[in-house]
Amino acid sequence: MDIDNDRIDATVLALLWLNVESSGTAWKGFDWASMERLQERGLISNPVGKAKSVQLTSDGLDKGARLFRDLFTRSGASLD
Repeated sequence: MDIDNDRIDATVLALLWLNVESSGTAWKGFDWASMERLQERGLISNPVGKAKSVQLTSDGLDKGARLFRDLFTRSGASLD
């Protein structure tokens, strides 16, 4: 199977953004390899350590919001 890590990382960043708190932190319960790649790209703080959350950078917040809209919203969606 040919895995597209960029798509995985985009999804993880979008889900981190969904769970971000007012302090800019989000729970880090995602794949470690993806979290490390996001940190290398400057989108989150270093995920290694005892803290259960990571800080999204301003770039990470912006990209996370855009990716969340692109990946998970529908125009005119309703439950009806």
